[in-house]
Amino acid sequence: MKVGYARVSTEDQNLHMQEDALKSAGCEEIYTDVASGSKSQRPGLDKALAYIREGDTLVVWKLDRLGRSIQHLIQTVTLLQEKKILFKSLQENIDTGTSSGKLIFHIFGALAEFERDLIRERTDAGLKAARVRGRMGGRPPVLDNRQITRMIEMYDEQKNTVAEICKIYDISRPSFYNYLKRRKKLNAVEKID
Repeated sequence: MKVGYARVSTEDQNLHMQEDALKSAGCEEIYTDVASGSKSQRPGLDKALAYIREGDTLVVWKLDRLGRSIQHLIQTVTLLQEKKILFKSLQENIDTGTSSGKLIFHIFGALAEFERDLIRERTDAGLKAARVRGRMGGRPPVLDNRQITRMIEMYDEQKNTVAEICKIYDISRPSFYNYLKRRKKLNAVEKID
């Protein structure tokens, strides 16, 4: 069985052209959405994916109607493959029921993985460059140096528990230990100099 999915981005657009193409392609059921490509909520697509069964084919008029991004498209098609459901895009003439259609999606998958790796490498390089310049990622400290020093003195004096110190300075236990760890690193660096 062929199940169609059509989507337009706004209420001003209509689904007629896509629905006609899907009917001509032999789709017995057609599910639709009126939603921007960037939206993750697509009730029509969710219904189509819930309805479709093993051996069926999900048909779209064009690839961009199905996926918000190349990664989302690949995730969706991979999900279909896991359920033994075929996928067909009419405009791009891609059919995962054929060898060439499978090859195209393997290439898409490799490109998406390559893109993720490049993003990860650029992010790591940017963070490393920032650290070299003395900038640390994350939120700025809630406490100033004077407060941190006093808080650690209280801890070293052992007159207050960690829970009491956290309550006094209105910070979480993990934040306290992060301040403590950072201060110990600074002290170690100062001793080396």
